[in-house]
Amino acid sequence: MEVTLSSPRGFCAGVVRAIEVVEICLEKFGPPVYVKHQIVHNPYVVDDLERKGAITVETIEEVPAGSLVVFSAHGSPPDDFRKAEERNLKVIDAVCPLVTRVHNEAKKYHRQGKRVLLVGHRGHQEVRGTMGQVEMTLVDDAADSQLPDWDTGLDVAVLTQTTLSVRDTAQAIDSIRDKFPSATVRNDICYATTNRQEAVTEMAESVDLVLVIGADNSSNCNRLREVAEAQGVPSYLINGPEEIDPAWLDGMERVGITSGASTPEVLVESVVQALNPDLVKVLTGVEEDVTFTLPRELR
Repeated sequence: MEVTLSSPRGFCAGVVRAIEVVEICLEKFGPPVYVKHQIVHNPYVVDDLERKGAITVETIEEVPAGSLVVFSAHGSPPDDFRKAEERNLKVIDAVCPLVTRVHNEAKKYHRQGKRVLLVGHRGHQEVRGTMGQVEMTLVDDAADSQLPDWDTGLDVAVLTQTTLSVRDTAQAIDSIRDKFPSATVRNDICYATTNRQEAVTEMAESVDLVLVIGADNSSNCNRLREVAEAQGVPSYLINGPEEIDPAWLDGMERVGITSGASTPEVLVESVVQALNPDLVKVLTGVEEDVTFTLPRELR
């Protein structure tokens, strides 16, 4: 068997920053450090931080009054900040700066009097945080999503979740432009999502099977699996080697491996080790040198 590793893969700058925020808080302030929602969508990362003293919660009400709480990389609605202030919580916001940019765009367009549309996955944590910023309408990026029944001459602004399928988002935006020709469109899919999807598209041309390493609640991981499948290659999303079905590998001589932006490289290494290939190749891809500064409270 031959294994091909996609590149780039794994952690993006926003994930590195978010994990570092929690680790610095644990070192600087000591445990427990509460984390509102999973800091990033990967159980290995979350479990590792919890072993060090982090406590993951889903509501502000679960955090004891006066405690330290880190808000996750996906972004939080203003209501969470209000509730935290009422409970006298010290908040460190680990939101990805690229998600913050979407929040700021939403506020700007709302001030300008535009109707705001957000293309994204209903129920995803990033979408919840973004939709809490101002009044806006969600357009699910699924192919059968219905557009709002507005006058076609309305002044409309279109934003997107940062971790969507590049192809599906383009189709959704085309549908919106067909109905609202004068819409202002901001494609906010982040660099890491775009780079990883392009790399998988290239890799899929030369492999028989694609394994995407990552969590099933990770939007960007699921999109990677879909991108590979769209190329006609069987593709599976797994957390680690224990989830590999041996039947998938029957007759497969060339296995491609990638990982989502919240997946640590150690999980990729464990999958490669379990496959025990005769040869491992690494594709050359876009060099990513993006870094983000820490929140001002931790600088």
